[in-house]
Amino acid sequence: MRIRIDPTRSTPLFEQLASAVRAAIIDGRVIGGERLPAARRLAASLGVNVHTVLRGYGVLRDEGLIELHRGRGAVVVTRIGGRAALAGAVHDLVDEAKLHDLPESALLALVSEAYRSAPSAAGVPRTGPTR
Repeated sequence: MRIRIDPTRSTPLFEQLASAVRAAIIDGRVIGGERLPAARRLAASLGVNVHTVLRGYGVLRDEGLIELHRGRGAVVVTRIGGRAALAGAVHDLVDEAKLHDLPESALLALVSEAYRSAPSAAGVPRTGPTR
């Protein structure tokens, strides 16, 4: 897994790290049960503070994508729930929108339109809001 961060971006380094790892998990480059690099080693290779890596790993833990075990490190969860994967995809979408200076209102409008026009899980088009 290759992780790149850019200190010149306005996105905090820990969020860039979390986004890179999240993308690797969601697209299958890192699989369930796989150990992530040790925080100290990753921090040294990226040239950042170990607390930056730990904070990024903490975000991923809170999203349900990894588990943190003292002495064993960070491990990708074996089964990523749909909500965790969706949360990761949303974070990546927001990162991309910010990278292109897309205003929040424009992003929300795009998501809203895509949600309304997408077929339901059963393949039946939505006709209006469901509750």
